[in-house]
Amino acid sequence: MKGVILSGGTGSRLEPLTKVTNKHLLPVYNKPMIYFPIDTLLKAGINEILIVSGPGHAGHFLNVLGSGKDFNAKFIYEIQDEAGGIAQAIGLAEKFVGEDEKFVVILGDNLFEDDITPFVMEFEKQETGAKIFLKEVPDANRFGVAEVSGDKIVSIEEKPKKPKSSYATVGLYMYPKNVFDIIKKLKPSGRGELEVTDINNAYMKKNELTYNILKGFWSDAGTFQSLLRATKFVASKENKNKPNGNK
Repeated sequence: MKGVILSGGTGSRLEPLTKVTNKHLLPVYNKPMIYFPIDTLLKAGINEILIVSGPGHAGHFLNVLGSGKDFNAKFIYEIQDEAGGIAQAIGLAEKFVGEDEKFVVILGDNLFEDDITPFVMEFEKQETGAKIFLKEVPDANRFGVAEVSGDKIVSIEEKPKKPKSSYATVGLYMYPKNVFDIIKKLKPSGRGELEVTDINNAYMKKNELTYNILKGFWSDAGTFQSLLRATKFVASKENKNKPNGNK
């Protein structure tokens, strides 16, 4: 299975830091932000990875990551020329994915504590459809929100004022090859973008959308508050792994 990391966007919520470089290359404690989704994929045995970035700082990714040799991986790069949304960015992976391939998509500013290996294995056995991931949060209205009934998702709403559940949809998705056919039929949302929620709703309507609930730490790092939260988590984890603790 292949992996796709989406690292475009202007990072306006992290200005003026993002006037210097792409937000996904900003430090989260002791590593660039994008190292964390890369690590998530590598731990799951996915070492052929497409990195989608915007045109502004594309060269910076090459400088930091190179060919992937240092990670025992192979990195391919693609440019999303305009801010056309997450679904449009996923669509750029069609040639990379190839025929009849399933693949994993991670947003480049998302950090996951969970090992996704068992989910990848589960999805490889899934005959049809897509898989998304949920995390119970206290402020679900900030995210896409999934309403679940048993083992089914019955609705997904993007940043609702009155969430129907506390389950946020996180920036981790697993898709089959036919996702590109769905993307080609999408229409831009009110903000002029192709939305990933519309992809997932298309699978949900066909009863082909499965989900897993993450138990470990999860955070995006796209705002100063969430970047600080992610940094504190990584720092705490790194210090616990040192022989002398925090000393």
